[in-house]
Amino acid sequence: MPIAIKMPALSPTMEEGTLAKWLVKVGDQVRAGDIMAEIETDKATMEFEAVDEGVIAHIAVEEGTEGVKVGAVIATLAEEGEDPASVAPASGEKAAPAAAPAEAAPAAAPATSAAPAPAASAPAASTDSGNRVLASPLAKRIAANNGIDLANVKGTGPGGRIVKADVEGGAPAATAPAAAAPAASPTPAAAPAPVQAQDFGIPHQAEKLSGMRKTIARRLSESKQQVPHIYLTVDIRLDALLKLRSQLNGALESQGVKLSVNDLLIKALAKSLIAVPECNVQFAGDQLLKFSRADVSVAVSIPSGLITPIIVDAGNKSVSAISTQMKDLAGRAREGKLSPEEYQGGTASLSNMGMFGIKQFEAIINPPQGMIMAIGAGEKRPFVVDDALQIATVMSATGSFDHRAIDGADGARLMKAFKEYCEAPLGLVA
Repeated sequence: MPIAIKMPALSPTMEEGTLAKWLVKVGDQVRAGDIMAEIETDKATMEFEAVDEGVIAHIAVEEGTEGVKVGAVIATLAEEGEDPASVAPASGEKAAPAAAPAEAAPAAAPATSAAPAPAASAPAASTDSGNRVLASPLAKRIAANNGIDLANVKGTGPGGRIVKADVEGGAPAATAPAAAAPAASPTPAAAPAPVQAQDFGIPHQAEKLSGMRKTIARRLSESKQQVPHIYLTVDIRLDALLKLRSQLNGALESQGVKLSVNDLLIKALAKSLIAVPECNVQFAGDQLLKFSRADVSVAVSIPSGLITPIIVDAGNKSVSAISTQMKDLAGRAREGKLSPEEYQGGTASLSNMGMFGIKQFEAIINPPQGMIMAIGAGEKRPFVVDDALQIATVMSATGSFDHRAIDGADGARLMKAFKEYCEAPLGLVA
């Protein structure tokens, strides 16, 4: 019997992805474990393995197709003994590509909502029990933010379910025909419509946002809107840490390990989180999650945006192990080859912009984490040492804290601990 090969969910939050590349073609024999395709999520490109054996009978979704919904049939596999030529496409296969183009569905939404009643025989959105609109949680949130009435949107998902692509760019509910009664009673103001691009006649090039850039925009907007940030800054004298780094690199040279300042700062943040556990927390509605391990997410810039691979249990790792793991994670992040568990999670983050000469900045918390440490450049500054003015290498570090979960005094204690670990760095290798 034919086997339907469906778009996998490569992370807990994945709703759709891009089928970047097929590594098999119709007629190819595949076995369990063979790599069949490369699939792009909003953060990485991942390989998709076969779990069954057979011959590729049909390919429903061409490579390069964006917005393929999780669970959509992307190909059909003929089992051993079946004639691939006589195998019919798996159920639902032909519907998969129709939902894939990201721009097609939003364009249809305004037309559907503005259309008069002749199409009454085909309801705009599927319902259960005749009154509840079937829509994904993400689609509901986008509709609420943009003032879109889901009752006037045609769903393109399984069973007529409304998905993200159906409401992105859709017309606000105010433009749809509606009964006069609701207009007579005061209602909460609808969310403002998305800002429309205005080029003012200036020569420009419009570049479509990648899935990663859309995710960054959404998550950081939510963070600034929903998380009350408090910012605390300390100036840290780096001379002792730089001297220790030089000594350690001399000792580790034979092992092919070269420590960066960032490796030592990752360790310092992890040790500080363990020393001040009140900051190694996460706000979770009516609960506060208190972590007993410091997993540090490290911001890495890649061509398509920003990703935060995680050094798990950084407080108990040696600085050489942190250095080796960080180089591996950063390299694979730039190639888009990280697996979800390598960048999803973490108890706190570290973002270092010192290599760009940035003296100080305030980072946005990476939700749902409770804090992020922003690192500025180490530079020669006049500094008071033992009541005397001297020249020292100093950097500014700013901690951003979720004030719902972390009090200012506890944040100050963490900044003090971080400063002490950096200025007396033997504690990082003890």
